[in-house]
Amino acid sequence: MPDLKLALVGSMALDDPEGWEVYRQIKEAAREDPDIDIFTILTGVSNVEVNAFQRFSDVCVQKSIREGFGLVVSETLWKGTPMVAGEAGGIPMQMSGDTGGFLVASVEECAERLLYMLRNPKEGAEIALSGKEIVRERFLLTRLIADELELYASLLGGADGGALRRLTDLSTDI
Repeated sequence: MPDLKLALVGSMALDDPEGWEVYRQIKEAAREDPDIDIFTILTGVSNVEVNAFQRFSDVCVQKSIREGFGLVVSETLWKGTPMVAGEAGGIPMQMSGDTGGFLVASVEECAERLLYMLRNPKEGAEIALSGKEIVRERFLLTRLIADELELYASLLGGADGGALRRLTDLSTDI
């Protein structure tokens, strides 16, 4: 895909000694390729720029081999951008059943799914919308608050939790 531009965007974890070596290796490998740009806190990238990349990219990739929850996945899905992500840590919980994008186990599969998304942007947009809905249902703070309120209501005598759920549905209609 001759018009494809790869942007590697992210923060550097100050407590990750391996990360600095990986960063050095990536910089070295990308030096000869004008179609690869690297953006980190070292080049002035903050959460504002990361937000812009997540919103306006055709597809985002989070090819983790080891991950906690991987908040970047839910952040990107919430912004309506499809994902291709590694099957690591909490990432599959956020994208079960190819909701929001594709889970991949290898670099080759990642490349195949990435090309598929780029060649099928309408399907990618539909997939991204399903991911946004999963984030709305499972991971927004308003949903967590509703769960807490339903718990309190049940402990205090079984008040109608459905009313609380409807309130949450309204508050997440952003």
